[in-house]
Amino acid sequence: MSDSLAYLRTPAAIRERAAKVLKYVEDGQSQWFQLDPNGLETAVQATLAVTRERFPDPAAIPFHSRWRHFESGGRDRWKALAERLKHLPAEEIARRRMDLAVVSVLLDAGAGATWSYREPGTGETYARSEGLGVASLHMFANGAFSRDATGDPLRVDAERLAQLTPMDIAMGFQVKAHNPLLGLEGRAELLRRLGTVGLERPGALFDIVVANAVGGEVKAEAILAAVLDKLSPIWPSPRGDVWEHPVVGLVPFHKLSQWMSYSLVEPIEGTGLKVVALDALTGLPEYRNGGLLVDAGALQPKQRVLLEKSFAPGDEAIVEWRALTVALLDRIAEHVRLHLGMDAAHLPLVKVLEAGTWFAGRRLAAERRPGGGPPITVESDGTVF
Repeated sequence: MSDSLAYLRTPAAIRERAAKVLKYVEDGQSQWFQLDPNGLETAVQATLAVTRERFPDPAAIPFHSRWRHFESGGRDRWKALAERLKHLPAEEIARRRMDLAVVSVLLDAGAGATWSYREPGTGETYARSEGLGVASLHMFANGAFSRDATGDPLRVDAERLAQLTPMDIAMGFQVKAHNPLLGLEGRAELLRRLGTVGLERPGALFDIVVANAVGGEVKAEAILAAVLDKLSPIWPSPRGDVWEHPVVGLVPFHKLSQWMSYSLVEPIEGTGLKVVALDALTGLPEYRNGGLLVDAGALQPKQRVLLEKSFAPGDEAIVEWRALTVALLDRIAEHVRLHLGMDAAHLPLVKVLEAGTWFAGRRLAAERRPGGGPPITVESDGTVF
């Protein structure tokens, strides 16, 4: 791997390039966006409003991770599965949790506005990210990803992933003509590729990460490094989530890999290790956080076409939107901490996202558009949003 590609895989590179895009916009050079400080304060206040509503005690704010979706509807679905694993060592339970988290995150591309999942047993219906999370957990619970679905269902094995078909995903996600799921074949292909990267199982990432633990501590950046190193062959582009800007050059994001890294923190800490330096990772440049900035007026489109047509992930406007999201999420986090009287150690960025920016983005979208879709439409290939 070249030095330049190695650098582009670091959170430092993500922030450095995002800062360059922000300066480009602040200097008035962008044809797509202008920054409004008053709108940024509106985004801060929207984030504070949902934070105080959802978490009267800020000390109780959990991490932004896939595990929150497994708790949709106030049900701790993992707890029931954990009962079936309690005879196993803590390290093996962590591998199983990471098996689940990795597969579920890779199935988490946008579902579309019409798809939903009716949960067996409860009869409750979930859509979007919550529905995808609950559906993938039930597939895991039923042994859909295990080489031994009847004898040892609660695991994910490479040999099974390599054989997955779109029909397997369709059955697990209750896809029918009247309940279509976007990107069905792309999701199956990602999981098939995951089965060929040389890991016997996704949970093997646990052993790779903890090999670098020092004094019982694991750096968050080490989790991301392992994810990017081991899973990079599954992405359509050799560079992964890295895009070209005509002025700034290559701009990395690694959104899905960072979302996955955040989702691996809790399994690792379940073994007694401590994940530190969480703020090294960046905010997630996806449509809820980015939509918050547009809907709050922090990012003002300079051309109406931004709100009217669909864009590809590599289009200049989308690269700018995502980079601005990374840079401005850091600013929002600073303001939120000031308002709540907390520091980064007690309220890291990953908790601000959960509290926080993602829900504020969803709320503003629901107020402004039927169906609550994003203000700017991206034709995702399943690896970005």
